[in-house]
Amino acid sequence: MNRNRLLLIGLLALTVGGFVSMVVYKAMKVKVASVKEANTSVVVAAADIPVGQKLTAKDMREIKLPGADLPVGYYSNPAEIDGRGVIQSIGKGEFILPSKLAAPNAGAGMPSLIPPGMRAVSVRVNEVVAVAGFVVPGTRVDILVSGTPKEANEPVITTLLENIEVLAAGQKLERAANGEPQSVPVITLLVSPDDAQKLTLASNEGHIQLSLRNPLDSNQEDVPILRNAALYKGALPPAPAAGHGKTRRGPAAVPPPSVYVVEMIRGDKRDVTKF
Repeated sequence: MNRNRLLLIGLLALTVGGFVSMVVYKAMKVKVASVKEANTSVVVAAADIPVGQKLTAKDMREIKLPGADLPVGYYSNPAEIDGRGVIQSIGKGEFILPSKLAAPNAGAGMPSLIPPGMRAVSVRVNEVVAVAGFVVPGTRVDILVSGTPKEANEPVITTLLENIEVLAAGQKLERAANGEPQSVPVITLLVSPDDAQKLTLASNEGHIQLSLRNPLDSNQEDVPILRNAALYKGALPPAPAAGHGKTRRGPAAVPPPSVYVVEMIRGDKRDVTKF
């Protein structure tokens, strides 16, 4: 085959390959540009927004972003969420998402933080009860109550409630940014209606103590009631609890015989002796 002919075929193949590559490159470039084009309006925080605040126009701003890069549930119009309460703090420039907002018409502040079916109950505390001020919003605690019940003759203590969320410390709905303790006279807890009654009665009739938990520890412990006598080594065990009108009886004891009989057999003789 002629050398010039081979050279011509190679040059032609190279030209065709370059043309195809150019077409493919331009098509991909147009596709990527259409995907990455920032043409979608998104609402973000114009400044840091604390928990409990009601959103207003000055708290929000619109930016343009590519539609493919947006999180699920984003808002594109500030009017959609104007007046909604914030239940999770939002930093400047963050997306404003449904998970960070109270339900529509739920208001703002403390009421917006209370889920349906739950209650917020405040209890008076001091530095000891509030674990040196480290019981702050967002932490979880156990609630211990001590006192002397009318049917008992000694003080007792028991774990009344476990793994309870702290909603507020004083009037603050967020913990300090630097993590420092907050010394306040009142702590607000999130509880069920039944637990709200127990907590109120315990606050009035006994002495409560908060026990701080690790937020990752959600185990429910079966802690028995502790009596005063259990604090002292060698103390007598507590008397058994009284029954409810019925006494459980064991099998009746067989009375010992009044006469003991000893029988002795020697060969064909039999002797009987009584004592």
